Amino acid sequence: MPELAEVELGRTLLERVVVGRRITEVWCDDDDIVFDGVTPEAVRDALTGKRAIAAHRHGKHLWLELEAGPHPLFHFGMTGAFRLRGEAPLELESRIGIGDTTWPPRFAKIHLWLEDGGEIVMTNARRLGRIRLRASPPDEPPLADLGFDPLLALPSRAEFVRRAKRRKIPIKALLLDQGFAAGVGNWLADEILYQSKIDPRRIAASLDEDELARLRSVMRRVVKRAVAVGADKDRFPRSWLFHHRWGKQAGARTARGEPIEHLELGGRTTAWVPSVQR
Repeated sequence: MPELAEVELGRTLLERVVVGRRITEVWCDDDDIVFDGVTPEAVRDALTGKRAIAAHRHGKHLWLELEAGPHPLFHFGMTGAFRLRGEAPLELESRIGIGDTTWPPRFAKIHLWLEDGGEIVMTNARRLGRIRLRASPPDEPPLADLGFDPLLALPSRAEFVRRAKRRKIPIKALLLDQGFAAGVGNWLADEILYQSKIDPRRIAASLDEDELARLRSVMRRVVKRAVAVGADKDRFPRSWLFHHRWGKQAGARTARGEPIEHLELGGRTTAWVPSVQR
């Protein structure tokens, strides 16, 4: 699933290709699941002829700020992405759509044409993504219900500790709670806990201040690094758990040779290293 770094890459694509340009034509798929609470026709009418003035992101959601509202709000779900003509998509672990060189690509849900001849498409193979219209996206659900964005607004040490100490759930479940840390998904949570040397099963409220401060510091470092390399997994440090966590493979080990185990927490598969995480 696209997490914070992958969605930030989507925001930068919007910024590079769409911002500062007028949208001259819009095609929308007839999909009453992906288009949430709004008809494809309403989205087309809201965007056509408008100039985009900024691209924003909070957690796993991103939106185009137009010269006049309403503004389109996007969520990629499990397999969503923005695609540009002639550019390969970011490769996700799901691999759905990888290698598709047709244009427009398969599973297209919205297609924008721009005044300079540019084009951008959002694809969504499993139909778990969403396209919405909002008058003021940050002030309305779902964005208004989200927690802090670790890249944009990481709380102070004291505030981070205070928020975590209130929660009597496993620390892995807390990291996945979008009302706590917007944008952290399964692989980011596992990576943060591995590098923090914290057992994912431990109750958040049981962690001491130093452990939570370490967790916060690692969260900032991991998120910044993933964003800095454009979510390109081949450029993640070789020491990261990320490279060895997939597939529940028997005998899997980290780059340091530490045995990896898998368990279910909150309905999600968790990869962790018992010899390191306490």
